[in-house]
Amino acid sequence: MTGGPRALLRRHPLAADALSAVALVLVDAVLVLLSPQDLRLGPLPVAVGWSVLCAAPVALRRVAPWPAVAAAVATLALPALLGPAPTTQSLTFVVLTYTMAAHRPVRAAAAATVVLWLPVAAVNVLTPADDAALGVGPAYLVLNNLLTAVVAYAVGRAVHARRTSTEALRERARSAEQNQRSLAEQAVADERRRIARELHDVVAHHVSVMGVLATGARRVLRRDPDAADEAIATIEDTSRATLREMRRLLDVLRTDAEPAADLAPQPGLAGIEALVEQVREAGLPVTLLTEGTPGALEEGVALTVYRIVQEALTNTLKHAGDATAVVRLTFGAAFLAVEVTDTGRGPGPAPDRIGHGVVGMRERVGLYGGTLRTGARPGGGYRVYARIPVERFGAVPA
Repeated sequence: MTGGPRALLRRHPLAADALSAVALVLVDAVLVLLSPQDLRLGPLPVAVGWSVLCAAPVALRRVAPWPAVAAAVATLALPALLGPAPTTQSLTFVVLTYTMAAHRPVRAAAAATVVLWLPVAAVNVLTPADDAALGVGPAYLVLNNLLTAVVAYAVGRAVHARRTSTEALRERARSAEQNQRSLAEQAVADERRRIARELHDVVAHHVSVMGVLATGARRVLRRDPDAADEAIATIEDTSRATLREMRRLLDVLRTDAEPAADLAPQPGLAGIEALVEQVREAGLPVTLLTEGTPGALEEGVALTVYRIVQEALTNTLKHAGDATAVVRLTFGAAFLAVEVTDTGRGPGPAPDRIGHGVVGMRERVGLYGGTLRTGARPGGGYRVYARIPVERFGAVPA
């Protein structure tokens, strides 16, 4: 258990208020023992019983405030039946007035105060015999009760105002802390972008140097092998430095929330067949068609094609319903095209069925100078089509 008894009572208001009612009964029992015999309601057990009845509304003051007010007003019939009322009756009225003022809006608190104390004033005026027995007149009792009500109400509203002010200060502190955290994160992101730009320039310089050295080494390879060997050694050292800078660049771009990079190879064209098989096992019939001869592609282009197929098939599984899909890969001399179509029910009335996935696909395709088209098919279903210009390694297939 955390927080101690105070936190426990705060979590269980009914138990806390029941303890408050018991405390009022104990106070009244002590006063009964100390009071003259002629002012008692009867034997001690009888007096304690009436005291418990008058203190019961205190136990409900927070879980059922208005029923508690009604029950307290109902106890005003005791003076007409028994003569002097228990002390807990007056204390209960004070506690309920404070509670309503401290926990309720101003109109509800004022209404509860009137409902509680107006009947009290009426009882003071209509029972002059009891007032004479106490040696005071009705006017004195009315003014005394009015003053008690005003004090209890004022204290409750002061507590309410302090609680509201404290909560506002806490909310303001939370907002300030959140803004400070956002500014700090923004500053970190800006600095990372600046470092990434600088590292990009360094990497680009190293790659340019390697390209120039490789060209020179190829040209002098036959007539000056030593110079070619020296250029190749420089390319080797430069490539290692470039790899180190690339690792630093990735570390800068990776946010703290991202998991550590997986050391497994990134998927490419070879992984599309396995991806299609996984989707088939998930319940979507998929056909994979290939046109042309696949050649050696840049790893980034192959990864882009894989991600487009993965995103399109995933969204077909989610949204197309009872449908089939076709994945078509077309390899041309200077371009690569990927098309994913399905026979599902097509996009609903909400814009863009695929949602944020389209943005990701468009960014990937645009990075390599390609184009992306998505939308509903005329005969029903959905179509994702991407065309990417490619530069193959080695000779272009005939």
